[in-house]
Amino acid sequence: MIELKPISILSDNVKECIELEVAPEQTSFVSHNATSLGHAYTTNSPRGLGSRAVAYAIYADDKMVGFVMYAYFMPEFDDDCNVGKPHYHFWRFMMDKNHQGKGYGRAALTKIIEEVKTKPCGEAEIFYTSYEPDNPLQKLYHSLGFEETGQVSPHGENIAIMKI
Repeated sequence: MIELKPISILSDNVKECIELEVAPEQTSFVSHNATSLGHAYTTNSPRGLGSRAVAYAIYADDKMVGFVMYAYFMPEFDDDCNVGKPHYHFWRFMMDKNHQGKGYGRAALTKIIEEVKTKPCGEAEIFYTSYEPDNPLQKLYHSLGFEETGQVSPHGENIAIMKI
């Protein structure tokens, strides 16, 4: 069974989260978890202009197997998807190299989508993600309802959205 547990730089399990690793050939696809937690901390600060990041450790049968984070962004803080209004961003997602291919990622992402559809951080119409064109996770994103827009982020990543 997959469970999402909140995590922050102040959590007891943060060291374990930081020690998770993707396979060597995947390191260009996702930031290190320490960087992601730093981004969450900064986003949740007053400098975040009302935006909010929500980070979770992914557990399978009480063992941490991955990390996932989404954010609720005000357009003046981040508007890579060019909607000009508040939106949700599926910001970070990683499964430890020892736990890939077991369905944990699909289960975790499904839980995140269900949560975002309840609009826990505020009203929005769009949930988006971005990824490098050669990232194999794009197939998973598409299978769960994200559709490419044809836009490319300032970082050179394809943008895919889901209406919520």
